[in-house]
Amino acid sequence: MSASNDARTYPPVDLVAEARRWIGEDPDSTTAADLARVLEAAEAGDAAARADLTSRFATTLAFGTAGLRAELGAGPNRMNRVVVRRTAAGLAAHLLGIAAGAYAPRAVIGYDARHNSDVFAEETAAIFTAAGIDAFLLPSALPTPVLAYAVRALDAEAGVMVTASHNPPRDNGYKVYLGGRAVDDAGRGAQIVAPADAAIAAKIDYDGPLAAIQLADDGWTVLPESIADEYAGAVVALSPATEANRAERSATSIVLTSLHGVGSATMLGVFDRAGFSHVTPVIEQAEPDPDFPTVAFPNPEEPGAMDLALATAERVGADLVIANDPDADRCAAAVDVPGSGWRMLRGDEVGALLGSHVASGIASGLAAGNDDGAAAPVFANSIVSSRLLGRIAAAHGIEHHETLTGFKWISRVPRLTFGYEEALGYCVAPDLARDKDGMSAALVLADLAASLKASGGSLPQRLDELAVEHGLFATDQLSVRVDSLARLGEMMARLRAAPPSSLAGSPITRAQDLGTGGDLPPTDALLYVSGDDSRVIVRPSGTEPKLKAYLEVVEPVASVPDLPAARERAGERLAAVKNDIAAALNA
Repeated sequence: MSASNDARTYPPVDLVAEARRWIGEDPDSTTAADLARVLEAAEAGDAAARADLTSRFATTLAFGTAGLRAELGAGPNRMNRVVVRRTAAGLAAHLLGIAAGAYAPRAVIGYDARHNSDVFAEETAAIFTAAGIDAFLLPSALPTPVLAYAVRALDAEAGVMVTASHNPPRDNGYKVYLGGRAVDDAGRGAQIVAPADAAIAAKIDYDGPLAAIQLADDGWTVLPESIADEYAGAVVALSPATEANRAERSATSIVLTSLHGVGSATMLGVFDRAGFSHVTPVIEQAEPDPDFPTVAFPNPEEPGAMDLALATAERVGADLVIANDPDADRCAAAVDVPGSGWRMLRGDEVGALLGSHVASGIASGLAAGNDDGAAAPVFANSIVSSRLLGRIAAAHGIEHHETLTGFKWISRVPRLTFGYEEALGYCVAPDLARDKDGMSAALVLADLAASLKASGGSLPQRLDELAVEHGLFATDQLSVRVDSLARLGEMMARLRAAPPSSLAGSPITRAQDLGTGGDLPPTDALLYVSGDDSRVIVRPSGTEPKLKAYLEVVEPVASVPDLPAARERAGERLAAVKNDIAAALNA
């Protein structure tokens, strides 16, 4: 989730006057006082304060397909009660416009444990209620998948989740879903896509008096705590404990961390009800804490974020480490590789493991005659994810689709059965939550790990088997951080004007500018495929000031003993491809 880079630019204004007006209108005394301090320093000539003031007021935080996400603080380019009130009022107007008086729209609002999440959520409920929308507020700080589940379970027209996911502690965000009668079947319960984002943004009054937005004193419904239990029960039903699997699950040791987020209690409950009785939480990170004191960056992909979990796994002799990000919509995993020690699995590796497990379950069901007339299954992943899932799907006779990056696209694939993206997002139960869900994915992965262990195997061994069956798909990334968003456009323009002619010595046989459309909606990305099936996709990041290149090479593997040599060749090719793209970008 991220705010759009297409910020609405203010006309030149006296920043001091704008700041004073904001201070007088801000309903939050804390952010008003903070801004007053910045203003005082700026007026005294402090260069850093002047830059801060300009950053806060030069633009307005734009509402996009991922809603809003930004640093907390006063000013129109920050996350605060003023921006949230205006956004909530605009979303309410959009929902009422769709209803056109034919019905009262319903909306569910959830929040995590970040600073001010509860305040933003309750004020959203108050604004919705005052506008004539039936508002339902989750009872406490809960994971994003619970909100996504509630939108579908209540058949609500909208859902709002106040979270900044795995962003730094200083950030917060506002994610929007549409459902019920507000959207067609393909997107019911999913995050918004164009043109809904523009339609909602058009209803947001960025300049009118804040006092014109009404807030009800009461009248919304606080959902019972049982909503989280209902979600957990639905997750457990995906892979319930049985007489056949209870012993192998109880023999599987798991270490769990929520990285100071809101997923711990729900995930522990799911594991317990599913028969995983040996789950050790990372105590230092188990309770929600908006300051994330033990990690520099609360993202399991970041260096150091998993150190405590891996140390705990070493101490207890675990079989598997599971990490949810702070709002628990992502799932990371680590495994102990004999002779090498613990290592994190890449998102593409977890995607392949889950995809093959789901595909095998589908095949077993069909062999037993349990299709029950169900629609043909479909697998999907984002274009920047590995092509291995497509190979797995083809081998099982399952239809496969590639989508643009983001679960707002993956979740809209008709008849979706399993979908994933390389950034640790997985959807193993689209009918449960039409979004990525780190807790249901964790349960299915743990089920696979337990069954493999019971048969003398392991997740690393299963990855080896997939490499022999389909080829070794090795992936890597090149990220180029910039100090100006304008540089992203310059770098993409340079690559369009002078693309690479080869990748690791193999001539490029396919070059496609995805900005011109084709099978997918237009997006700012460039794709290159070489004669030896190496692939590179280059795109600006949607969440950070980075240009990202996603690299993949494929090496044939004749047998498991051939894997070490294949991995060495793949590593060399990936390094060469990375050098070629870095040179083309002048990075």
